[in-house]
Amino acid sequence: MTDLVTVGESMLRLSPPDHQRLEAMDELDVHVAGAESNVAVAAQRLGLDAAWVSKLPDSPLGRRVTSALGNHGVDADVVWDDDARMGTYYVEMAGKPRGTDVIYDRADAAVTSATADELATDRIAEADAFYTSGITPALSETLLETTTDLLELAAENDTTTVFDVNYRSKLWSPAEARDTLEDLFEDIDVLVVAVRDARAVLDREGDAEAIARDLADEFDFDLTLVTRGGEGSLALHEGEAFEQGVFEAEEYDTVGTGDAFVGGFLASWLDGESVPDALEYGAATASLKRTIPGDIALVTPDEVEQVVESGEQSGISR
Repeated sequence: MTDLVTVGESMLRLSPPDHQRLEAMDELDVHVAGAESNVAVAAQRLGLDAAWVSKLPDSPLGRRVTSALGNHGVDADVVWDDDARMGTYYVEMAGKPRGTDVIYDRADAAVTSATADELATDRIAEADAFYTSGITPALSETLLETTTDLLELAAENDTTTVFDVNYRSKLWSPAEARDTLEDLFEDIDVLVVAVRDARAVLDREGDAEAIARDLADEFDFDLTLVTRGGEGSLALHEGEAFEQGVFEAEEYDTVGTGDAFVGGFLASWLDGESVPDALEYGAATASLKRTIPGDIALVTPDEVEQVVESGEQSGISR
């Protein structure tokens, strides 16, 4: 039985090296990227048995994704499409005041036509936990229906459902997202939401704890995780709130940090650790990710535990 099954889109991320601008690029670094596959990789590398379920074009680009995930031990259970295309996105990394820019090219990607009937639903039914994010139902009407069906399937089979709001303004408006996502909440056990998304998308007010209690009261989540960027995270479980700060890190690439946090949290929590310990583990995983290029947290349990124990990771390992 698989500990964690994730479902969603993976793309190829194309980035100019050395913080160059896209319009002046001569070459691009290529990384496999996607919220759900990022979570699967982090969880797998930190001790869970994780699988990623999706749909890809039957092409060298599609096989690039499954090869990359397989290198990290994740079982990519994929439906292959002979005609569809591979989604990509471009990242132009920059600091203040310009900021990092993201350009998507994902229209008509293979995953947008994926239905529950063709995906590996048996794996979800038999798994300990099922994870997806708000990116998935935003990609197409078909995927909205698929997400709904998969969450219902998981709930019917007592698979713990974990859902990250993961709002993307380039996919839909806050009002569209709120109406759609709140319809899904009845089948969700664990909600993950950034405090900014809770305010802008879910129309909640107050600090992280007030938001967590408001959401838990209305939708009866077993566990509510609210991430607060540089202020850390908060979890509400069985009426008790737990807070966790961030572990400082030199930021090399912040894309995928939230996914690393979720993957680290689930790796610990699904293994039987307490919510506070899992929060700490997730925070340490996220701090390590910020030092790693690409979207995936290429970390080990020993590295995460070192950050937890010492509060930092620095210097040269000899």
